[in-house]
Amino acid sequence: MNKHILVIDDDAGIKESLSLVLGDAGYQVDTVESGEQGIERVRNNNYDLIFLDIKMGGMDGIETLQEIRKMGKKIPVYIITAFQREYFRQLEDAKQNGMDFEVIEKPFDRKRLLSLVKDILEIYTP
Repeated sequence: MNKHILVIDDDAGIKESLSLVLGDAGYQVDTVESGEQGIERVRNNNYDLIFLDIKMGGMDGIETLQEIRKMGKKIPVYIITAFQREYFRQLEDAKQNGMDFEVIEKPFDRKRLLSLVKDILEIYTP
């Protein structure tokens, strides 16, 4: 069975890049450009992994993740950021409030990205 990955990011270049790299590696990839669209996709589909940009117009990544967790979905999430230092406090607060996620910084190395995806899917696949 193909692993199904959702990319939630308002940057078309990031969505395209992740879609190509992950798709070429055999993953089924869906992309959306907002937190609201991502929540709707998660509500109606079963995903094995989510890549979620922290900084988007409308709902940011943390707000989007909170809504996904309220649905009871325990999907592993990588928060994507180019500004980890800028969002350090927000990310730390979210973790202290019980949110579970990993952080990956832009730009990403293809080999490292695929290694992270493989590792997290092995951990979370029953």
